[in-house]
Amino acid sequence: MRANRVIHAVDLHAAGEPGRVIVGGVLDVPGATMFEKMQHLERHGDGLRKLMLREPRGYPASNCNLVLPATHPDADAGFVIMEQTEYPPMSGTNTMCTVTALLETGMLPAQEPVTELVLETPAGLVSVEARVEGGKVTRVTFENVPAFPVRLGARVEVPTFGEVEVDVSWGGMFYAIAEAARFGLRIAPECGRDLARVGAMVKQAAREQIEAVHPENPEIRQASIGQLTGPWDRKTRTASNAVSVATGELDWDRPETWTGALDRSPCGTGTCARMAVLHARGELALGEDFVNRGPVGTEFIGRLVRRTTVGGVPAVVPTISGAAWITGIAQYSVDPADPFPEGFTLGDIW
Repeated sequence: MRANRVIHAVDLHAAGEPGRVIVGGVLDVPGATMFEKMQHLERHGDGLRKLMLREPRGYPASNCNLVLPATHPDADAGFVIMEQTEYPPMSGTNTMCTVTALLETGMLPAQEPVTELVLETPAGLVSVEARVEGGKVTRVTFENVPAFPVRLGARVEVPTFGEVEVDVSWGGMFYAIAEAARFGLRIAPECGRDLARVGAMVKQAAREQIEAVHPENPEIRQASIGQLTGPWDRKTRTASNAVSVATGELDWDRPETWTGALDRSPCGTGTCARMAVLHARGELALGEDFVNRGPVGTEFIGRLVRRTTVGGVPAVVPTISGAAWITGIAQYSVDPADPFPEGFTLGDIW
């Protein structure tokens, strides 16, 4: 084998959502904070994201995380999240995958029955409690960054559908949230293609028509994810959603050609964003469990633990609980003669 680069990675999934974790082959990235390291990768080292997430090494629904030395003295490790179209500041499934990889491979020591650690994300520090049984991480619960709605009940024009009511909310990423029933859809596998396409359209409309800026970091702005929701059952505190990430350029003149991929999980940061919306409307109280199901039926359990403010904006601090499983350990390489050193995309599924 000839190789001018070898990347060591652990492959996992959290509630069905793939989350590759790079544990070797990259020593460090310039930057005084994890957010600056994320920006450096985005601006100067994006080839790594493309290499790991595009075909032939990746797939539209996959994600990747780069473990790095922490820059904050209170953190045990840091990581940068890489997805198909962006570098999100925070991600629930990717946090679960990274914690599981760090503990089950011995990169960080695991204590039974509970291991407590702090991870540095581009969005800030995240406190984690991992349940460990027989060396296996059986559940990851983390306190996410504060969540808050930016706009509730905003009206946007979505081509072919007309006026649609949308909430824009921060849960570690900005989400454009609309009810699936408005488009005649259910949160179910058989609706996956339409959920992905319509979710991408809702997100694009919100990006163009609703201003959303993080109050403490103006470089984080505008909705980047579309979330279609199922009915909210206040009595049982259960809900469902389908989160859509566009995988190509969106042309309003040809919406039938749009492509996207659904998060297979209930989406951790998306769950937080929706909990913040429900709390703002008086429909979800502090300390109540929130059971959220994704398009393949897997569940995350969320809870709002306290109120706070972010740059003067009222917010709530959420926790998310779920699990991840290792599916493989691999070395990914780049042959110097490989015609696709940064992978490729093809219009059939991208």
